[in-house]
Amino acid sequence: MIGTFDRVAKFVLSRTSDEMPDSAKESAALMMLDTMGVLIGAGPMQAGIIARDTATMLYASSSPAHSARMLFDGRRVSLAGAAYAAATQTDNLDAHDGYNPTKGHIGVVVIPALAALAEHCPELSGSDALASVIVGYEVAGRAGLALHASVEDYHTSGAWNALGVAAMAARLRHHSPDQLRQALGIAEYHGPRSQMMREIANPTMLHDGSGWGAMVGLSAAILAEQGFTGAPALTVEDDQAAPFWADLGSFWQIEHQYVKPYPICRWAHAAIDGVRILMLQHELNHDQIAAIHINSFHEAVCLFSGIPNTTSQAQYSLAFSVATQAVHGRIGVEHISGAGLKDPVVADVMNRISVTEHERHNQRFPQGRWADVVIETTNGQVLKSGDIHARGGPEARMSQQDIVDKFMEFAAPSIGKARATGICNAILGLNRPTARYADLQQYLYDGP
Repeated sequence: MIGTFDRVAKFVLSRTSDEMPDSAKESAALMMLDTMGVLIGAGPMQAGIIARDTATMLYASSSPAHSARMLFDGRRVSLAGAAYAAATQTDNLDAHDGYNPTKGHIGVVVIPALAALAEHCPELSGSDALASVIVGYEVAGRAGLALHASVEDYHTSGAWNALGVAAMAARLRHHSPDQLRQALGIAEYHGPRSQMMREIANPTMLHDGSGWGAMVGLSAAILAEQGFTGAPALTVEDDQAAPFWADLGSFWQIEHQYVKPYPICRWAHAAIDGVRILMLQHELNHDQIAAIHINSFHEAVCLFSGIPNTTSQAQYSLAFSVATQAVHGRIGVEHISGAGLKDPVVADVMNRISVTEHERHNQRFPQGRWADVVIETTNGQVLKSGDIHARGGPEARMSQQDIVDKFMEFAAPSIGKARATGICNAILGLNRPTARYADLQQYLYDGP
């Protein structure tokens, strides 16, 4: 009987793109497009600027074989530095994909890691690039499930998505099984086991720890290449972890990610959707709303409750995001940053919102993100949404066109419509027989 690590090694190092289902590769392209749009949209934000500048100061490399350009920047830093900068940038615009069972995010590290690693894979085909993305998702997701099941603390995604990055590096840099084993152990040991609920209580640029997850994963792979040891990774090799890896290569987690329609913590989405649905059904505007009452699960109720002063607070605020949706009919980057944080109409609607924890919604977390909404109108109507599950996941998927539209909304203002269209077409075309990753790469860097 094949052991868990041997199963993982065979999948990571030997499973070809042709041996992966087209449905998984199609999902990989869509997740790649969605994450790339968020990464681009986050570029002008302060956190991304700081991360990129810091990478040039602290995370450069004297070795051309271990350096890479930073995405939509062009300055050259180390492989780990390039992945760190792009993942931190993406992590600070909370619109990237996620996986309900892990209570966290994978694409935020996978796409930056692929870009950095592909700088040294000039012949990388489009289908092999998608296969590497799939490897990152499948390994990270299962490591996340194993970690959540084995420890009491709720750790950020960086604690476990580092293993997905290490696996991608092992695949693209042609590691031996032992090098992969050591890299996974190093990545797990040094993965940032940061406390997620601390960030929820006091939102900052720390977000979900994924910048450090990307850095740790790539650093672990290079350390393993140099002979550094760190195995075993308990989330892979411990007996209690075995059930989470048993379906590797048969159940494709990448096909079960959710795509966010709003740049807001996923925990708030069901409530936002409930308000959106009721307002559309009853043709309401915010002036006709006397009160909004939200019932949701514990973690959603713990989201930031005050008037946000920063974009980080805005992205982790239930009341602010619901009020923004009620006032503007959408939530864009402009609403969660700059002047949008000082919108007096949104602040006024926030005063009409109350939030309560409900046990039936608790019982369905983390597999689902549920809420129900009651709106009282100024003319005395009481409108009830019933139980709402956040859309965008397997229960209510966003179409390919929805994802393309979201990508363009986030990307075009920063890089222009023509360049954004080129990126979109290149990503969606990666699974064509003649496609090369270089078809996409030509759009990803600024400067010479």
